[in-house]
Amino acid sequence: MKTKLLFSIIICLATFQMHAQPGNDTLAGAIPITPSPEGTGCATPTFNLPFSTDGTTDSNLQGNCSASGLDQFFSWTATSLGLSFSSQAPGNPGIVIWNTDGTVAYDCATTFSNETLSGWNLGDDLIIQIYDFEGTALSDVAFCLSINNIAPPQPSPITFSTQNFTSLGINQINWAVVDMNGDFLDDIVTVGSYSTSSINVQFQNSGGGFTSVDIDTPDADFAPSWSIGAGDYDRNGYTDLLYGNGSGVTFMKAEVNVGNLNNGNPFDDVTSFIESSGSEYVFSQRSNFADINNDGHLDAFVCHDVAPNVYYINDGAGNLTFNQGGLGDYASGGNYGSIWIDYDNDGDLDMFIAKCGGETERRKNQMLRNNGDGSYTEVAASLGLDDPMQTWSSAWGDFDNDGDMDVFVGASTGTHKFMRNDVNTTGVFTDVTVSSNVTDLSTTGHENLAYDFDNDGNLDIASNGNILFGNGDLTFYTIENPFPYVNGSFGDLNDDGFIDVVTQSNGVGTVHFNGGTSHNWIKIHTVGTTSNINGIGARVEVYTSSGMQIRDVKSGSGFAFMSSLNTHVGLGSETSIIKIIVRWPSGFIDQIDNPAINQSLTIVEGDHSLSVEDLTLSNLVIYPNPVRDNLYFKTNQDLSPKIATIFDLNGKRILNGRIENNTIDVSSLQSGIYLLRIESNGQLITRKLIKL
Repeated sequence: MKTKLLFSIIICLATFQMHAQPGNDTLAGAIPITPSPEGTGCATPTFNLPFSTDGTTDSNLQGNCSASGLDQFFSWTATSLGLSFSSQAPGNPGIVIWNTDGTVAYDCATTFSNETLSGWNLGDDLIIQIYDFEGTALSDVAFCLSINNIAPPQPSPITFSTQNFTSLGINQINWAVVDMNGDFLDDIVTVGSYSTSSINVQFQNSGGGFTSVDIDTPDADFAPSWSIGAGDYDRNGYTDLLYGNGSGVTFMKAEVNVGNLNNGNPFDDVTSFIESSGSEYVFSQRSNFADINNDGHLDAFVCHDVAPNVYYINDGAGNLTFNQGGLGDYASGGNYGSIWIDYDNDGDLDMFIAKCGGETERRKNQMLRNNGDGSYTEVAASLGLDDPMQTWSSAWGDFDNDGDMDVFVGASTGTHKFMRNDVNTTGVFTDVTVSSNVTDLSTTGHENLAYDFDNDGNLDIASNGNILFGNGDLTFYTIENPFPYVNGSFGDLNDDGFIDVVTQSNGVGTVHFNGGTSHNWIKIHTVGTTSNINGIGARVEVYTSSGMQIRDVKSGSGFAFMSSLNTHVGLGSETSIIKIIVRWPSGFIDQIDNPAINQSLTIVEGDHSLSVEDLTLSNLVIYPNPVRDNLYFKTNQDLSPKIATIFDLNGKRILNGRIENNTIDVSSLQSGIYLLRIESNGQLITRKLIKL
């Protein structure tokens, strides 16, 4: 019996066109077509292609789709970057689009599909294969095919070149990009996820390149199978490591080889590590160093997957004491991605936790607000951040350069989310996911963090091997896969002012060097004196004629890896910097006026001490003054919920608190003279205060 295929299609038969000869002879008999214009729907005439004369075959070609039955080939010279395809009854066919050399341009949409197809350039000669997906030799097949004028992809502003290095010769490693020997050049640290007695450091040379040093360590009770953190918690000038494991936590404290100091070889300074591990069971996820109680000494924090989070308080002599409770207390955990930032601009570190889990409550994201007295309050719900999404990490930064930290919450499954910080105006974060275009990125995963990769002055987002380039107005465009899926560790690995990436596969590490742009930059190394030595928790402000950019110094971004402790700021086309202000965790403020651009600048706490600015707001009155208990503000604006910070006359922060109903409680202050500071719309308003 004669069989035929009846095609009901949203295409108009056109006159035969000349095409390049297909590389595969099976494609050579393709029938020229013209897809229906964009937006015309599926109301089209039906036409018949008798099986005996129309070239319908079983070609056994199907790309990566399931084996086809009868199929038909059409030829088309691309007049758009996309096609809209809908398979319909009868038949519900599939589609593959081929280049004329036999390679696949789109692979593949199958039965019951409604797809936007793309993957070619304008003017490409293409072969469109429509096939009986189910292989049932149906006599009728129906589909719709029409033009879809997809906008051409925006070109990437940067490119990467690669250089491989041998790390530890094993498949499973965790790695960090961080300065290990105090020269402020980012080094590459690799540690075996299942190896407990060795570290490889690729020390960055001052003139370029690396010196590879293998360092034997004591056997670690717990290898960094889940995360690695870094910071100098014993203040000896050399970076210590934290290993987050599925069973516990190990600290590797770097020792200084005093006998080799200043011998001309900076790589001899660190020759060994002291290992310490707790007996506590911790199913580690993200780990960080942060000064949790703001006493000037780095503490450590580790997300616990199956219990309340744990943290280790530093006694000031480099000894850490285990604690659990008070910093994310959901009984069964679900804690994956902690990051320490100052979301409310009150001068102390808060912590956001990206969460993942089964039941809804377990996976609600959390925000732990620092109360300024060593305690924390969970406030995610009141801020609009308690989403029950599945996420392993978030990227925080001032993506619109308005002076506060916004957040991209990267989904591990589902849809990414982007929230604008409106805390100082409305008290909440505003969901701007749709308008930001972050949903254009469909790839999900574990690793998300913020850097300005092209140095244009607008923060970008690295998300699972992709970069969402920021436009500075809370919108982004996506460049897919400039580096591998897992992201890796980030820092400046050739000291050229552009952020590079380190990844690894099968024991071989790869540096992806950022080719850069013509844009300018500044790189800042913070060295604390009263504050922790790394300056973790400091707020860095860079002022140019374009405005202000802010960065928070932090240890542990993304999910698993460790990135640079140096602060990197792209300047775009700006050719000068007006000033840089560093607000230290101690409350001290340093200001550097007119620093040169395109340099690495070390700022030591107290070396550029700034008296608290007196930008007078003419109508602000504080009373009573002198005061015993409650201080009131008289002004033509409501100062709630702004932050009032009180300094002694040496510039050290003594107290900070939220203004409620234009009043603040100062009863805890000792008698004396103080300076009161309020930050409002980018200005610092100060008044002298006498406490009785």
